Amino acid sequence: MSFIEAAILGLIQGLTEFLPISSSAHLRIAGEFLPSATDPGATFTAITQIGTEIAVLVFFWKDITRIIGKWFRHFFVAKGRRADAAGSISRDDPDVRMGWLIIIGTVPIVLAGFFLQEYIRDAFRSLWIVAIVLIVFGLILGVADRLGKRTRELTDLTYGHGVLYGLAQMLALVPGVSRSGATTTMGLALGYSRPAAARYAFLLAVPAVFGSGFYELYSAFSCDPAAGDVCTPAVYGPLETLLATVVAFGVGLAVIAGLMAYISKRSFLPFVIYRVLLGGTLLVLLSMGVIQP
Repeated sequence: MSFIEAAILGLIQGLTEFLPISSSAHLRIAGEFLPSATDPGATFTAITQIGTEIAVLVFFWKDITRIIGKWFRHFFVAKGRRADAAGSISRDDPDVRMGWLIIIGTVPIVLAGFFLQEYIRDAFRSLWIVAIVLIVFGLILGVADRLGKRTRELTDLTYGHGVLYGLAQMLALVPGVSRSGATTTMGLALGYSRPAAARYAFLLAVPAVFGSGFYELYSAFSCDPAAGDVCTPAVYGPLETLLATVVAFGVGLAVIAGLMAYISKRSFLPFVIYRVLLGGTLLVLLSMGVIQP
């Protein structure tokens, strides 16, 4: 049964990671309705996100390799060398700027993730918080999508906006906010088009998600109770977690393609409505005692 549960959670992770509806919230909620009736945990969530982030690498492979290649060529160019010299890249090159923007935008979530570990694993995972956050940030997404000018593209992205994107991504440490939802909302509020806001949101998530996922993976295998380490009990074993990660990758790859095609022509309103309905339903179930927070 644990393998079936893991596969279901992997499916949910893949379906919801890139939609602005919060994959961590859905995993948290789904855990209550599976036979084990328990929270899959922050560790399981972070590791399965590696699968969906590999899907980002595959889908945006040309963009990511080009950005990394140009950034390194620019960064390691000898001092005093002319910007137009053979083999060198100007610091004003769009891909070099994007590399720096991703680095700058990643700093807030790294700092918050380091200093707020206790809350991320415990207090933030309360279903009361999840429900309220789903509704509030869903409404904020709706306002940004409705009132945003949508006149800016990625070439207009400034370092100040990169920091603001990073602060928005930091909020995704709270289940229910949604990493893609928060960063896309910030992009829409700043006047970027829907595809541009979503594209940068996906690229910005790469270092943060891989960093978090591999850190949790290392922590899970290196934790030794016999040595006095305080280890978080694992709900699912290594094989179940691997299965969920693989499923998340396959499903996530299909979802990215579908979402990018969808938002090029349509609004985020269906996701706003879904978030409000889900959050409202969750509040009712909690109030009636059907599920525990």
